[in-house]
Amino acid sequence: MSKTYKYYWEDFPVGSVREYGGKLVTKEEIIAFASQFDPQPFHLDEEAAKHSLFGGLCASGWHTCSMAMRMMCDAYLLDSASLGSPGLENIRWVKPVRPGDTLHMRSTVLEARPMDSKPHVGLMRTRWEVLNQNNEEVMFMEGHGMMRRRSPGAPA
Repeated sequence: MSKTYKYYWEDFPVGSVREYGGKLVTKEEIIAFASQFDPQPFHLDEEAAKHSLFGGLCASGWHTCSMAMRMMCDAYLLDSASLGSPGLENIRWVKPVRPGDTLHMRSTVLEARPMDSKPHVGLMRTRWEVLNQNNEEVMFMEGHGMMRRRSPGAPA
């Protein structure tokens, strides 16, 4: 028996934009993530962070990526026919993420096409922007996602 999903490749046409999220970032989360995965002083210690290039405690870029992934999952991926991703082409941490920031996202589909070798799979290139409560971009990434097609073999 095959599962029916809410979202398939056809639901993400080129130029489509989705906005979602609303993740409050806490000092405790920043320190907990850094303690386990990125133990640099400006992610762990407020006093050390004051004397760093960042001028204060900030989230690891990898923590920001993880929060972005969670927002994507909650917004649409867990209800989609997602088949994963072959990777990212571009990622930039533009501005530090601080305790008390509330993050949200904007996703824009840049390209979409059926895969030649697997006509039941659609490939999308997307730009994901992570924004803070002031709508300032703190991170962006671009990459590909693969998703089942609702109508395999149909014209794109």
